[in-house]
Amino acid sequence: MFSISHLHPMMVHFPIALTTFGFIAEFVYLFFKKRECLSEISLYLLIFGTFTGIITLLTGIFFTSEMSGAAGEVKETHELFAWITILLLAVTSIFLIFIKTKNIQNNNLNWLAFILYGLATITVSITGFYGGNLVYNFMMPL
Repeated sequence: MFSISHLHPMMVHFPIALTTFGFIAEFVYLFFKKRECLSEISLYLLIFGTFTGIITLLTGIFFTSEMSGAAGEVKETHELFAWITILLLAVTSIFLIFIKTKNIQNNNLNWLAFILYGLATITVSITGFYGGNLVYNFMMPL
């Protein structure tokens, strides 16, 4: 039976996958200069990853129960990294959209965007680690 509490566990995979594969596409584009389309794909994956990340964060805030003790501490860390991830994804998205729409060809700005994208990829992974910790170590229902 479907419950509204299932929305968060159903959504968590999207920002993780979209952000990770987008970063990999940007990595291949920057280091191997294979195809210009990889950079475009990377941008679209970043934008979709940002939107799904926001939705995932909201479903976690509104549809998951409160916890105390060690589980509560892990949940707080999980939520902190979720907020950091959303901030990084949003800043990176806005920054890259600005660079692309203004057609700015500044190599330093591209590298800054790549670093921000990489940090977002790391933090989404850390967020997922703590979320998985909640599920598997504290027997949270899926």
